[in-house]
Amino acid sequence: MTKILLVEDNEMNRDMLSRRLARKGYEIVVAVDGQEGVDLARRLRPNLIIMDMSLPVMDGWTATTILKEDPATQTIPIIGFSAHAMVGDRERGMQAGCDDYDTKPLEFNRLLGKIEKLLNRAPIS
Repeated sequence: MTKILLVEDNEMNRDMLSRRLARKGYEIVVAVDGQEGVDLARRLRPNLIIMDMSLPVMDGWTATTILKEDPATQTIPIIGFSAHAMVGDRERGMQAGCDDYDTKPLEFNRLLGKIEKLLNRAPIS
């Protein structure tokens, strides 16, 4: 089963997204801050990471940079997202190492398309 690490501190967003992705056949692992996300990514080596950029302990920008600099995790695709749709945030996310970027509120079907594209797989029914 394809494992996705969801790094999100907002409980409502985390629960909604993890349930919807699980219904699509993904195994979901959750982290609530950037440091926990880095630790779980290194230990579990998920197939993909969905990283909120505004996180406690360690923000998503820093966590993404650390993961992309680590040879053990640098090939894991990361989709960054944030509620802040400021000019330059997408570019900043891509510079940090995100493979794609989106803004909240997440539009589920668009996010699912990005996941499937990064995993190089056919859509899951």
